[in-house]
Amino acid sequence: MSPMADFLQPNLVGRSPLFIAALELTRKYSASDATVLIVGETGTGKELAARSLHYTGRRKSCPFVPVNCGAIPENLIESEIFGHVRGAFTDARESQLGLIAQAGGGTLFLDEVEAMSPRTQVALLRFLQDHQYRPVGGRTNCSADVRIVAAANVDLGSLVKQGAFRPDLLYRLNVLPLHLPALRDRGGDIQLLAQSFLERLNRRQKSLPKILTEESIAQLNSHSWPGNVRELENLIERGYVLAGDRSEIRFDSLGIGTSSAPGAAPIASVDEGYKLAKARAIAEFEHSYFTSLLSRTSGNLSLAARLAGKDRSDIGKLLRKHGIERTLFSGGVQVGEFPPTE
Repeated sequence: MSPMADFLQPNLVGRSPLFIAALELTRKYSASDATVLIVGETGTGKELAARSLHYTGRRKSCPFVPVNCGAIPENLIESEIFGHVRGAFTDARESQLGLIAQAGGGTLFLDEVEAMSPRTQVALLRFLQDHQYRPVGGRTNCSADVRIVAAANVDLGSLVKQGAFRPDLLYRLNVLPLHLPALRDRGGDIQLLAQSFLERLNRRQKSLPKILTEESIAQLNSHSWPGNVRELENLIERGYVLAGDRSEIRFDSLGIGTSSAPGAAPIASVDEGYKLAKARAIAEFEHSYFTSLLSRTSGNLSLAARLAGKDRSDIGKLLRKHGIERTLFSGGVQVGEFPPTE
């Protein structure tokens, strides 16, 4: 394999049966141009899987263009994807190509596709039907040879039942389904990934190489990982930094080692008064709930507010109340090793 091909090849690590099955599907799908829908919890590596589909397929020499639909304001997402002509709206001082045009010949990756507005869902549906689209404010149709790969953190079928997502769009997106398993369902992959992240940090840093103790590994294996591989990667890096001059990484003060499910009801103590016990239980529930919610939405407050059924400002107040920093949930994707093809 050439150095450039090795550089471009997506990095995914794992030996568990569920993960290997997902990799095998990814390899098969890369030979096709059909639309792929990647589903999985936040932090499971959906963008890495999308990059794998692109860079191991025939479109690898063309652009891979990712967009997070949940990070673009609802009134701008259609223009971002399909482009616009001059004068289409107040601030449209000049025409602008959309992401579909920029991805010409390659792949457009639509992450958090569930955040699309109803109007944008209609426009995307039309494009998937015949690869024709019309820029916002335009009078003529354009065509583009682009493969669409979409990803969702939530069950789109449930959104369809709620009337929040078009069923016909779901059918168009779900031609080739790919499910990425949660880290807690991947057996021994937790230790494998942790060692991979640590080895990368040891190579990058000039300090004394660090190791994971048996106690640390036991703590990692007992955690429920609501943020999946991204959470694990961030934790390893945090532990590495906090270890300072020590050679061993410890997680005693980082909240690792609980196997309780996210959002589980806290156990009340009868040794304290009712009002105090109730207040503590509510506080613990709110902290657990909003931590899991931000992990699910990668720190996206607008999507978190929609899923929780609360105003965005109310979510912000509760995060400040509990000292939860949402930027901790919007870190980079995980890195590891993609098993070579035979």
